[in-house]
Amino acid sequence: MPAKIKNLLRILFFAYCLKHIEAITMPSGTSKWDGNSMSQTDMMEKDTVLVLDDNDNVIGSASKKNSHVFQSEQPRGILHRAFSVFLFDESTGELLLQKRASTKITFPNVWTNTCCSHPLHGMEPPEVDKPEDVANGTVKGAKYAAIRKLDHELGIPSNELPVEKFKFLTRLHYWAADTVTHGRDSPWGEHEIDYVLFFCVKNKSELTVKPHPDEVDDVKWVTPEALAELMQDSSLLFSPWFRIICKKWLVNSWWKDLKETMETDKHCDFINIHEFDPPIEHLGGEGKAGPLFDIKQGDESKKQGAYGKVKTHKEPMLKQLSHFDEVFAAIYFLKVKPLKSNLDAPYIREKFDADDLAFCDDILPKVSRSFAAVILQLPSTILVDILIFYLVLRALDTIEDDTTAFPSNEVKIEHLLSFHKTALGDPAWTMDGVGEADEKRLLQNFDKCHRVYAKLGEKSRNVIADITLRMATGMAEFVGKDLGQGTTDVEQYNRYCHFVAGLVGEGLSRLFAASGLETQSFADELYLSDQMGLFLQKTNIIRDYLEDYVDHRAFWPQSIWKKYSKTGELGYFTRQEDAEVREKSLECLNELVTDALELGPDCLAYMSKIQCQEIFRFCAIPQVMAIATLEKCYANSNVFTGVVKIRKGTSCKLLLKTNTLDEVHDTFYQFANAIAKKATASRGKGVADASYERTIKACDTLKQLTIEGHKRQQRGRQMPMMMGGLFLIGSIASGSVKVPGLQQSLLLLAIGALTFGPFSIPQRSDLKPASSLE
Repeated sequence: MPAKIKNLLRILFFAYCLKHIEAITMPSGTSKWDGNSMSQTDMMEKDTVLVLDDNDNVIGSASKKNSHVFQSEQPRGILHRAFSVFLFDESTGELLLQKRASTKITFPNVWTNTCCSHPLHGMEPPEVDKPEDVANGTVKGAKYAAIRKLDHELGIPSNELPVEKFKFLTRLHYWAADTVTHGRDSPWGEHEIDYVLFFCVKNKSELTVKPHPDEVDDVKWVTPEALAELMQDSSLLFSPWFRIICKKWLVNSWWKDLKETMETDKHCDFINIHEFDPPIEHLGGEGKAGPLFDIKQGDESKKQGAYGKVKTHKEPMLKQLSHFDEVFAAIYFLKVKPLKSNLDAPYIREKFDADDLAFCDDILPKVSRSFAAVILQLPSTILVDILIFYLVLRALDTIEDDTTAFPSNEVKIEHLLSFHKTALGDPAWTMDGVGEADEKRLLQNFDKCHRVYAKLGEKSRNVIADITLRMATGMAEFVGKDLGQGTTDVEQYNRYCHFVAGLVGEGLSRLFAASGLETQSFADELYLSDQMGLFLQKTNIIRDYLEDYVDHRAFWPQSIWKKYSKTGELGYFTRQEDAEVREKSLECLNELVTDALELGPDCLAYMSKIQCQEIFRFCAIPQVMAIATLEKCYANSNVFTGVVKIRKGTSCKLLLKTNTLDEVHDTFYQFANAIAKKATASRGKGVADASYERTIKACDTLKQLTIEGHKRQQRGRQMPMMMGGLFLIGSIASGSVKVPGLQQSLLLLAIGALTFGPFSIPQRSDLKPASSLE
């Protein structure tokens, strides 16, 4: 064949390929896509989803099946685009839910929003949106895909779904393994950037709904109240993406004023892609996938942020009960010597409005992990001042913590910097749509807190306003920083702790002095107040490594942890199945614990300057809890797989030993000694630890400062131990004496002396009750 003819044929063939390449590589358009003629397996094999990068750019395609497979090579499948439609009846405000069919391969039998599926390649009209479509909020590709699937799944004709009536709100990047259906090693899951679309009809009677039996098992129109009731029913399953959207936006924001949501852009966010890990039961899968990024999707009853989302390491109940001294300490604390609230004191009842105070009393334990009972035991002359101080700062912290409520960091910073003027200056000020659960309720009802604040003494109001402004300024400094990999160095780590905790210590010292229960010079103890705050905050940061990492707002300083991370990533330490990782993670952890321990002497110095009994106990309780937590965390790999907490019995035992400086010294001595023993034992086993010498030095310093108080407490414990021993011997010996009940009585006295005796030792103390100082 002549060369010219061959070349001509090549050109014609190439042109033919160019013309038909889309038909070769992509599925046919909507005119030929017929979901009614395909099985679930067919759609898994033939539908071609849009593969994305983390910024929602389309970078390729994959079959629906391949994108949803969870395995070791792709632990979370392949990131692809999706949409979620929420269809409402305007006349009743009801939302149409569907129950996914039992024949569905992924997430069958779960209740979810009206329709959720995927835009596909090769459809006509096209279903591929470009960045400019997202930026202007049109996203017609996602809307055309929604029309196609609403017809297929629910039998709603396209002529009842005008594309211009769909409202695009925002995007969320989430993933979830289908472990509920397929077990812990599920090979299936979702990993999507999901476009949220709202659609309203004037009345459901105008809508045709004929569910496809292979897609939908049931449908239900629900009000917000009805949905809340359904979601409380443990026999029902709900899709993880629906649960995330409900909790974050739907119930408390978008659905509250449907007209506003549909007719304005108030709730539209076309810029951010909101990131969520799944509810904890959907972690894992065949690829053993762990947390990926930012989420606030824990237990609904938990507080804002990641708290409650990762597991808490708890000892088995039998092991806890084997610590008899702690069991009896718990009984003694709860029944004999509990912390008593002074909120009902006549001085408080006469000065503050009962309803406003009742709200503060109710909300305090719900937004505080541990401080509520400690605050309420304070003297009545300062109790409300400290309570309001805490609630004001908690409200401020809620604004700072919320990563999705504000359209930009600039807007959030504006709210932070004006908080001392708005929240503390405007009696009617409240805020809605910020925070979660009880933190959100605190902001929604902040006018009640303000009315109590307004009745405080001028000195207290000035202190609270000043600390609030300075803390807000510090928070604003950190708002724009990327803390996904922690703070940059120890200096920034300390600076953050100063703003969120050191300033609290300063404010407390100034409030103590303003009350007259401490000397005026106490207000000038700025350095020691700051160090005390840093000690508590650093302990929390060390303990909360995994929660903070998952929440994408970590605080471990890079200048420390990067010395031990082989990959240069903070998440390196979560890979505890690797022996080298375990070794390096413990070295890193021990250095951070040591850094916190070095603040201990300043905490003890601060405690030694207090003269009021009740204030001393208020300050002592978090200090002894902190040193106990540091001991629990030291050389403990559980820090990297969950939250480590001291036993409740230990807590009760510590609470009972916070009445005098000797008791606090005794506690610090015992836990510093325990850390030193752990360090020495590890060294004896050949474990390398770069901070070993520094750890031992910090422990020795604490022990030298507290040895005398420890010895006095040790001697005090000997008397009830001796009495207990004598009663026990008497009980045994009395077995031969025929006196009714004698043996049992002596045994009970022995148990009582051995268990309750140590908590009833006469104390040597220069502290004075508040009643003698007022």
